[in-house]
Amino acid sequence: MIEVRDVSKRFGSTLAVDGVTLSLEPGRVAGLLGPNGAGKTTLIRMMTSYLAPSTGTITVCGHDTVQEPQASRRVIGYLPESAPLYPEMSVRGYLRFRASLFCADRSRRERLAAVSAAIDRCWIADVVTRRIGVLSKGYRQRVGLAAAILHQPRVLILDEPSSGLDPAQITMMRGLIRDLAADRVVLLSSHILSEVELTCSRVLIVTRGRLRADGSPEELTSRFDPAARFAVEFAAGADAASAERCLRSVPGVARVEFATDRPSSGGGSAPEGPAFTVLGGNDRADLREPIARAARDAGLLVRELSRRRPSLEQVFMSILERGDRTEAAA
Repeated sequence: MIEVRDVSKRFGSTLAVDGVTLSLEPGRVAGLLGPNGAGKTTLIRMMTSYLAPSTGTITVCGHDTVQEPQASRRVIGYLPESAPLYPEMSVRGYLRFRASLFCADRSRRERLAAVSAAIDRCWIADVVTRRIGVLSKGYRQRVGLAAAILHQPRVLILDEPSSGLDPAQITMMRGLIRDLAADRVVLLSSHILSEVELTCSRVLIVTRGRLRADGSPEELTSRFDPAARFAVEFAAGADAASAERCLRSVPGVARVEFATDRPSSGGGSAPEGPAFTVLGGNDRADLREPIARAARDAGLLVRELSRRRPSLEQVFMSILERGDRTEAAA
């Protein structure tokens, strides 16, 4: 539903977006990641036709964002990080006002039904009579989302949708976003990498205006950090040097490092033994049984042994570093 073809955007001598090509389809929540100044906001503004590309084309549901900006905007629901709300209006009054703008082709009964559905879906029924200006940031964020989905858009673009929400509300928001993605395009931009990892089935990483990575979290992990990782903690009293030699002797082990983040254990306040992160080769073989056998043969008691998938944050940092090295080499 969104087609971005070789899109670039210049602001004077600054190249904010550089030759980005991507396609977004319904059924998956896509997460847009990148450091500050990477070009994420500029890319979103071009998708929503607030900015025109310097080169390339963007179509939304078949509508060119430059040639048919009004048609493309009609099918988009957009929630910016700071939702454009009127603080002096009540929640219900604001949503009815928005419905009169975005659902003008529908009857009054249909508009009121759309408002009621959005209120229920975004869990704001308890504040509909209150002024927006006295609401917490979390409630204002939910009011903004309700306004964005009033006209049942086929494309939903969300910029930091979890901003200001408490943990319970974040969990509810995550489920709502996944539900909304069932029959529409959902693009989510966020700085909370753990939330993107839990919410999104596809991740787009932009640095220095270029699309550096595109795939599911699992695909990106395999592509950019192919080594298998294992967390190993030995019982208290084990000799660290002997434990390290034991791990290095296991066939298939490429590197052994002292752990900076220890695996969780159920020992409470019991004394901790030496802990390591073990990296296997690029074949991603499961080394847990060989590690356990080697420790047993060496007379070492293993307290914890688990396989660890790199976090999206680790993958993200690896991609940033590769991008920096590429720019430096150029």
